[in-house]
Amino acid sequence: MKKNTTPPGKTLRLDPRKISPQLPEGLDANDGKKELEGLTEDIGRLQELMYSASTHAVLVLFQGMDTSGKDGTIRKVFQRTDPLGCQAVSFKSPTETELAHDFLWRVHAKAPPRGHIGLFNRSHYEDVLIARVRSLVDKQVWEDRYKAINDFEHMLTRNRTIVLKFFLHIDLEEQERRLLAREREVEKSWKLTAQDWRERKLWDAYMAAYADALSLCHTEHAPWTIVPSNKKWYRNLIVARAVHAALKNHEKGWQETLAALSKQRRAEIKKYRQEDGSS
Repeated sequence: MKKNTTPPGKTLRLDPRKISPQLPEGLDANDGKKELEGLTEDIGRLQELMYSASTHAVLVLFQGMDTSGKDGTIRKVFQRTDPLGCQAVSFKSPTETELAHDFLWRVHAKAPPRGHIGLFNRSHYEDVLIARVRSLVDKQVWEDRYKAINDFEHMLTRNRTIVLKFFLHIDLEEQERRLLAREREVEKSWKLTAQDWRERKLWDAYMAAYADALSLCHTEHAPWTIVPSNKKWYRNLIVARAVHAALKNHEKGWQETLAALSKQRRAEIKKYRQEDGSS
């Protein structure tokens, strides 16, 4: 399967306008869903291992247009993780207090501690997306933010946070279908507002903003993955594969950390019993 990423450091642009959001041919939904079940179960196991070792944190960041499936992806991929070690954060419009600080202040406060997985539903990238499209700040301000974002994410990785960034890519037609489905379904229409339809008129401007954000902030330490998301099961599978691979890459190190810790604890217990005169 061809990966929708550009090698960090290359000059090729990560432009969602040139990447298909459709499902590649020849894939079976039943096989994909079965694989997803196995992956989510093992993600839960690896998350417990990471929580116990507490040497790393994981930040999983989701961006995408309305209805691209950020909530749904989080629910499906992390359905078997322990809530004690996994927290989802949704970034809405900044409060008055947050606006009084630099744009990364509220985001840094929600970064996951070691041993935990943090899930960002939207993120600091809104400050180079909606802030740009809606002209909420001057051009020079949002242009300077790309470097600040790269520095911030690099700082996180230097402090043992594994950063995974996903752009959930749908097309304009699929978004319309999903918006109409929400409007028709009484139980889900509460999710929909007139603003969702207004934002569609700015689709091209958002795609241009995403193209710059994805390209300029695609780095060695925190690369982007563009996930074709017109089919929900395939979207979930691609994200689960990437999360699982990232965690699996550290499994041996976490096991070694816990083995050393177990040895230390047994030695402490043995010493205690000798000093206490216990058997």
